[in-house]
Amino acid sequence: MVLVAAFSGGPAVLAAQEAPKVQRYVSLRVSKANLREGPTYGHRILWVYRHKGYPFAVLNSFDAWRKVRAPDGAVGWISASMLSEKRTVLVTGKGRAPIYARPGDGKVVALADPGAVADVKTCRRDACRIDGKGIDGWISRTRIWGVGKDEVFNR
Repeated sequence: MVLVAAFSGGPAVLAAQEAPKVQRYVSLRVSKANLREGPTYGHRILWVYRHKGYPFAVLNSFDAWRKVRAPDGAVGWISASMLSEKRTVLVTGKGRAPIYARPGDGKVVALADPGAVADVKTCRRDACRIDGKGIDGWISRTRIWGVGKDEVFNR
C-alpha cells in the first residue's frame, strides 16, 4: 500500500518530466572530453567533444561531475576537471552572422560562421560583445548559444 501511494503519479512524477533548469554556463577547458551517461568514468561514453572552449550549460552537479547540456541538445556528465568557468558562446543559425563595431551600429567588422566559438565579454538585452581569433565586436543574441535568455553581464 505504501508503494502504491509513493508511486501514484503525484507531484514527484510531474517534477521529473520538467526540463532541468540551467544553473550556469561553462566551457571546455581541454581539447578533448567525453560526455558520459552517468557521473563516473565507468559510465558509457555518449559523445566525444574535441574543441577547447566549447560551451555547455550546467544542469546539475554530483561530486566532481557536472551534468551538462551541449548546444546540440545532448545531455550527459563531464568531469568538472575538464570544464572551465570561462564564458564562451557558439555561433548558431544559417549563414554567416554579422559582427558589429558597436551594438546597434550598422558597421560590420566581421562575419562569423555557424559553429564558431568565441569568448564572451559583455551581454546586453539584445547583443553580446565577443572576441574570437582577434575579432572583437558585437553579435545579436539571436545568433549565439551560451548565455541565458535574460542574462545581462559585463566582465
